Amino acid sequence: MLQSFVEAGKFEDKNYTLPYYFGSRYMFYRKDVWKAAGVDVPTTLDQFNTNVATITEKNPKKIDNFSGFYLGGQDWRDGISWIFANGGDIAQLKDGKWVATLDSPESIKGMEQLQQLYKTASQAPNDAKDANQYQFLNDSDQVKDENGNVTSDVSLSAATIMAPGWAHWSIGDLTKDKDGNPVREWNDDIFGTFVLPGNDGKPAPVFAGGSNIGISAKTKEPELSKELLKIIYSEDYQTMLGKNGLGPANQNYTSSLGDDQFAKALIESASNSKLTPAAPGWAAIESKGIMEEFFAQIRDSKDLSKLAKDTNTKLDELLNVK
Repeated sequence: MLQSFVEAGKFEDKNYTLPYYFGSRYMFYRKDVWKAAGVDVPTTLDQFNTNVATITEKNPKKIDNFSGFYLGGQDWRDGISWIFANGGDIAQLKDGKWVATLDSPESIKGMEQLQQLYKTASQAPNDAKDANQYQFLNDSDQVKDENGNVTSDVSLSAATIMAPGWAHWSIGDLTKDKDGNPVREWNDDIFGTFVLPGNDGKPAPVFAGGSNIGISAKTKEPELSKELLKIIYSEDYQTMLGKNGLGPANQNYTSSLGDDQFAKALIESASNSKLTPAAPGWAAIESKGIMEEFFAQIRDSKDLSKLAKDTNTKLDELLNVK
């Protein structure tokens, strides 16, 4: 079982839920832009940070508002990887109580790296979140509202983005399907993928998506529920998940995802993944946008330690609220 999800379903050393399926985040990049800037795919996080700053500075295609790495100011679900990769965390369970830890030396180091990236590698707006970054890799694209109406046109303005694996369906050359509808066709000569590296020889920890599953204490059919779980964790069902692009909970069946670059990146990036704290008050924290507010202040902060401590106070007020 994928361990980050196993841990998320645990309380006081007992598992009440187990992984159902997983997704993960990795890097998508423009091979042509990276090559023109004279940089290679990095093998460490430090190299990545340096490379995307170099690409931004060289800007080989001379594009206005160009980002070597497009990272929105409020995109904390991607940005948190730099805190994780340096050994930091959002919060930890100590003596049965969740405590915010954004002010640890490890977390501060990650914040310092993020601040540098915001200033040297990303022209993304400071209020941008983790939505549709892939559009800025395409030569041209359109922004649409929830009703499918075009609200603006965009063009190539980023050499690198970080996004969930499904984003590859939205990256590529614009073409049409058999019914005449516009679709994207991946072009290996122009686009590529790689897993964000850490500095320890492992992938940098990234947020994984997906779900856990368990049996409700109030179920009227506990035995049938157990039978359903047996079906879900069977080879047939787990393989079916993989063939449909969802990471199977049982790592013995990840081969069902295939062997293309997207499957490989999904499996590798998920291998060292993390989830949000399994604290009872986490939903309240997300609903208040505390993490978005925190990350939006990193770029221009004059005192990252104070920013972290102030945010800890906000988190501590809610983490243990049931």
